[in-house]
Amino acid sequence: MPRDIATEELYDLRSREPRAAVPRANEMRASAKASVGPRATILIVDDEPGVREVLEEYFVAHGYAAIGAENASAAKAVAAAGPIDIALIDINMPGEDGLSLARHFRERYASLAIIMLTSAATVVDRVVGLEMGADDYVPKPFDPRELMARVKSVLRRTSAAGRAELGAERVRIGRCVLDVAAHRLTDETGSEVAMTPLEFDLLKAFAEQPNRALSRERILNLHQHQDWDPFDRSVDLRIMRLRRKVEPDAEHPRFIRTVRNEGYMFVPEGN
Repeated sequence: MPRDIATEELYDLRSREPRAAVPRANEMRASAKASVGPRATILIVDDEPGVREVLEEYFVAHGYAAIGAENASAAKAVAAAGPIDIALIDINMPGEDGLSLARHFRERYASLAIIMLTSAATVVDRVVGLEMGADDYVPKPFDPRELMARVKSVLRRTSAAGRAELGAERVRIGRCVLDVAAHRLTDETGSEVAMTPLEFDLLKAFAEQPNRALSRERILNLHQHQDWDPFDRSVDLRIMRLRRKVEPDAEHPRFIRTVRNEGYMFVPEGN
C-alpha cells in the first residue's frame, strides 16, 4: 500500500544511504490535490536524480511546472532558455557549487526567487547563501510539505515586492522596468532598452490599466495624431516588437497577452 505523506516521517532527501526513505513519485501524487494550470515554474537543481524526480513530480502534482537540472551548467541553460519563477538549489554539488550558482542567478535574473537546500549543520553556508541573495533556505532532511510551504511563502513575498517596491512612477513589465517620469526602460541588468515614443506611450497605457484588455481600436486612438496606419497590422507589429524587449520569451508571452477578439492585455504577474 502506498505511504501517505501526511503521516510519514521526514524524508531524508540528501542521504545516499539505502535506508533513506525517499517516496516514489506515484506515492506523492496519491495524496496531492489537483490544481488548474501551472502556478509558477520551479527549477530544481540537485545532483541526485532521485531527489529531482521526487520533487519534480511532487510540485507538478500540486499545480506547478517543474524542471530538474543535475548541475550548475544545466541550470544556467534552463534559466537562459525560458522564464523561471523560483530556483531550489542544493549547495553541495560536484563542480560549481550551489552558492556560486545562486550568485550567478542573482546577478542576471533580479526577479528570480532562490531557496537554498542545505545541511542543517552548515550554518556558514546558510549565512553565505542569504548574503548572496537567496530568499530562504531549507535544511536537509526536510518534509516535502515544508518545502512547499516555503516556496509559496517566498513566491508571495517576492511577487508582492515586485509590485510594490517600484512606486507609482516605476512599473515592472516582464524582465524590464518602465520609469514613466523619466521616459526610460531598463532591463534586469539595469541597462537601458531603446524604445520609440510610440512604444513608450503603449507601455504607459498598459501600465496604467493592468489586467484590462486594450482593443486595437483603442490603441490606435492613443496615437491618432502619430504615424499609426489603421489599415495595416501596425498595432500587431508594435506589440511584437515590445514583446521582444520585455518578455523573457517573446515566442511565449506571459506579460503582454493576446486576448482573442478583444486586443492585448498587460498581466503584471505573468501567470
